[in-house]
Amino acid sequence: MYDSELTKKTQDLTNELIKMNSGSGIPLARIHDLREVLRFHEYRYYILSEPLIADMEYDQLYKALEKLEKENPGAVRPDSPTQRVAKGLTKEFPTVQHLVPMLSLDNSYNADDLLDFDRKVRELSGLDQVDYCVEPKFDGASISLIYEKDLFARGATRGDGVEGDEISTNIRQIRTIPLSAEFSRYGLQQVEIRGEVLINKKQFKKFNEQLLSQGEDPKANPRNMAAGTLRLKDPAEVSRRNLEAFVYHISYYTMTEGAGIPELLTTHSGSLQLLWELGFRSPEQEKKVFPGIEDVIRYVQEFESGRDDLPYEIDGMVIKVNAIPLQEKLGMTSHHPRWAIAYKFKARQASSRLLNVEFQVGRTGAVTPVAKLEPVAVGGVTVSSISVHNEEYIREKDLRIGDAVLIERAGDVIPQIVKSLTELRNGTERPIVFPQHCPVCNSKLFKEEEEAVWRCTNIECPAQVVERIIHFVSKDAMDIRGFGEANVRKFYEMGLLKDIPSVYTLDFDKLTGLEGFGQKSIDNLRKAIEGSRKQPLHRLIYALGIRFVGETTAKTLAHAVNHLLDFREFSLEQLQQLEDVGPKVGGSIFQFFSNPDNIQMLAELEKAGLPFRNEKKDLSGTGSLAGQTFLFTGTLPTLKRSEAEAMAEEMGGQILSGVSAKLNYLVVGEDAGSKLEKAKKINTVRIITEEEFLQLLGKK
Repeated sequence: MYDSELTKKTQDLTNELIKMNSGSGIPLARIHDLREVLRFHEYRYYILSEPLIADMEYDQLYKALEKLEKENPGAVRPDSPTQRVAKGLTKEFPTVQHLVPMLSLDNSYNADDLLDFDRKVRELSGLDQVDYCVEPKFDGASISLIYEKDLFARGATRGDGVEGDEISTNIRQIRTIPLSAEFSRYGLQQVEIRGEVLINKKQFKKFNEQLLSQGEDPKANPRNMAAGTLRLKDPAEVSRRNLEAFVYHISYYTMTEGAGIPELLTTHSGSLQLLWELGFRSPEQEKKVFPGIEDVIRYVQEFESGRDDLPYEIDGMVIKVNAIPLQEKLGMTSHHPRWAIAYKFKARQASSRLLNVEFQVGRTGAVTPVAKLEPVAVGGVTVSSISVHNEEYIREKDLRIGDAVLIERAGDVIPQIVKSLTELRNGTERPIVFPQHCPVCNSKLFKEEEEAVWRCTNIECPAQVVERIIHFVSKDAMDIRGFGEANVRKFYEMGLLKDIPSVYTLDFDKLTGLEGFGQKSIDNLRKAIEGSRKQPLHRLIYALGIRFVGETTAKTLAHAVNHLLDFREFSLEQLQQLEDVGPKVGGSIFQFFSNPDNIQMLAELEKAGLPFRNEKKDLSGTGSLAGQTFLFTGTLPTLKRSEAEAMAEEMGGQILSGVSAKLNYLVVGEDAGSKLEKAKKINTVRIITEEEFLQLLGKK
């Protein structure tokens, strides 16, 4: 940035505006100067936080450029400052693939973890000492940016790491992201950059104060607000929220023909400097480079003590091998680079008072105590309710009503009670008495000897009924979109739902006029219910919520019968002969199909047209994997586990849920764990990679 030259251009243009009555006579030849000056002042204001002109002066220059472009539409460029705010609403966010997968970082929580990380790096590299670059771990929403021939081309969310949602229009609203950057100065043609979108604490507080003044609920924390803002369909609203972005990694680039790799791109710290010089807000000012891990440990521990003084939220520090050729040598696992690690700060803590304990009933009758607290902010989130799990947990923590308690958000996400502050007791505290009867239906509670959970055994208990319906319509079960937990509860209270079969006799006419239910919403719900009748049998079995029956066991059960009600004829011994069905699981299945009320429910569901027959092709058929059993473990390089299982089943293979002598193939990915160790001890199990599995399928 040539500050003196651009400052002089600013003054010249401002003088011309004064002489020419607010830009009425600015010649078209000056349009490049106007854009250059406006970009310069955006950089001074948004990147450096050191403005050189007043807002009114900036606005005059901006309006002069707007006027010129309106009079000369052929002169409009995509990187013009006027092209940030789009007109109209974004209709959808299409899915796009990242040029390089966005891997997550391995985490560390103490000095020993960092020492171990350093040991592995030195062992893999063969070096006695490694230089590390350290920078803040921003607590926001991850993004990927692509620039082509110096122009911003595309922005996307992280998504699943391989592909994300394309949000280019919303990215354009973030003033710390330039619409053009002179990558060509360094011989770079196409560049993919990683970064984090966030909202600073001051702006977040201001926004929440506005919400409260309007009688609306405040946002929970800056991270959630930033992530939610990126998915707004109104780019003008995105612009109003003043998001910021830090970019911290160049993940991919191509060079122009004949150009050599610039010196700055041989180290990570150099790449941050390059990004800064091109006008990005990189952690150039926050970064530190250290020879060896000892100084790194001291620095991250010192930085943690000052985290609250920063204008934005961070939840740790990131330590990266500084030399990029060494990064490439170290490589990566299927889900994290071996050359970087995140040092996570201690979980946020706060103290509160335990006011009461309520007991909630789940779909299997489990009674869970929930502590009600004086609302307290912990890590940017207001906490007023925390699960305290079961009676034994309460006893171990020695929790009492009226106690002062220490609250922690584990991993800065899940709140939990660390301990009661017994030294602050004054004698008014009361013990927590676990109920002997269900708090909803008053049935006597029962607890099996080997369990810590008390249960309501009345399957007609309203709380259980509602929870079973919620599970039945959920995404991994029958996937009836449009219901959701809140709507299930609402419909049940209104009498529109009374049990699972009533999902298929829902009176849509009575939804008309309900808040949130226009005709389109009603039509979508009707369509989703109809669509659920075509789900495969294993989905229905899982949706029934049989205790201990997960998705894999549900598939095993679906393969075992021609018709779901055939299970009425199965003995407990026959059930236990099925793959991975032991005494506990078999007993639960046997009990379910022995209950007349459940059989009546199933009859109603079959009458409603749900899939009771096994439509899958016979496993002993002609598929290339017919009669072969498979189990997948660890993180596969390219396939999701569910995709790999579906591919095996399509070719006649059967999926098992555990390692045993019945297993033919164990397909292993990264971090395979105990299943791999167990399989090594069974001579008949073949241990193969994803690539070898694909070869079995006849695929590359």
